[in-house]
Amino acid sequence: MRRKFKLLRAAAAVLVLVTAPGSAAFAGDGFNFSFGGVGALFGGGQEQRAYNVAIFVASTRRGGDRSNELTPGAKARYALDFISVPPDHKPGAIERPAFGGANPEHHFVVSRQSDLDASAFREQLAAQLSGRIGVNRDVLVYVHGFNTSLDDARFRLAQIVVDTRFGGVPVLFTWPSKAQLLAYGADKESAMASRDACRKLLETIAATPGVGRVQIIAHSMGTWLTMEALNEAALSGSPDLHGKLGNVMLAAPDIDLSVFRQQLEPLDPSHFSVYVSKNDRALQLSASLQGDRRLGSLDPGSDHDRELIQNLGVGVYDISSLSTNFIGHDVYADAPQVVRQIGARIEKPRPADANVQSVIDAGADRTPRPPPGQITTEALPPPAASSAPAAGSVQTAAPVEAAAQK
Repeated sequence: MRRKFKLLRAAAAVLVLVTAPGSAAFAGDGFNFSFGGVGALFGGGQEQRAYNVAIFVASTRRGGDRSNELTPGAKARYALDFISVPPDHKPGAIERPAFGGANPEHHFVVSRQSDLDASAFREQLAAQLSGRIGVNRDVLVYVHGFNTSLDDARFRLAQIVVDTRFGGVPVLFTWPSKAQLLAYGADKESAMASRDACRKLLETIAATPGVGRVQIIAHSMGTWLTMEALNEAALSGSPDLHGKLGNVMLAAPDIDLSVFRQQLEPLDPSHFSVYVSKNDRALQLSASLQGDRRLGSLDPGSDHDRELIQNLGVGVYDISSLSTNFIGHDVYADAPQVVRQIGARIEKPRPADANVQSVIDAGADRTPRPPPGQITTEALPPPAASSAPAAGSVQTAAPVEAAAQK
């Protein structure tokens, strides 16, 4: 009887692999595991269980209790982590215990992790991309910002993957933030030291057989690090990662405007979207420390700032009205409307994939996004509750120019 039960379990695991084309997934005790294909985990099961999001990690953090220190020579270490997401997860939230230990039924937890050397990282990344179709061949790279622990970064990427219903392979680039509010200077030094490792990661992903596009979401100080890495890649002869660069979404960018112009100069601005908020108090504090206004705090409602923004040639989205807390620095991931809009950008089929049917996340929103160079300032209206799909539907906000003519 016991042997039959084991055989049935093995058959069920094989069935999961066979019935989820474009993703690598398997079943385990009490969990669902998945590389991408998050949408499949929401479908019609009778009992919802905690499920895991597998993420590759490239890190310039030392291991163990020294994760806020740089690795020797700021060289990247690699890992494959599984982040357990609770079945009652709410979009925009990272459920963590107020006190006591984490319960996988209600909280994000790291359920499994394994270290990889550089060779194993490349091989496993290529293996996970093998056989995927359409936009599910894409890799989503997340670069976190200031005052962020390793768990903060891992959980945020897992939340973004789930809430955007991303069907590709997620990769976290993490650097040794002190995770302390008063350690801004130390964090900036660590970010500066991590530029080369970030560039090498992006180039490695772009060179991986079978990869579609390298999509990037960067936040706060991580936007500066990302722009430096892309700028260095451009100066070394690869301004678009040899044709593999997709969307680069800069959320609450903690970058001086003149520095951003210099970083952007050798790059194609049509790849870039900037999410700004005039109410971002973290960027207001950064401006007081740095002595210059930050890109992410520009106000498109101001004639002066509007002109500055339009001259950049990048897509700019004003999310000031969608702030979910007093600080207003994490709106890009905390506000479900913004998360869904980001999901629509990275999951939008490309012309080259027009004749390829994407099986994974077929219910993801495909609303056309505003063309680069336009500024979206109207709040994204919430979807109608009666007609919204599981992950929500995004309604495109009207560009400023169109709104002004009404």
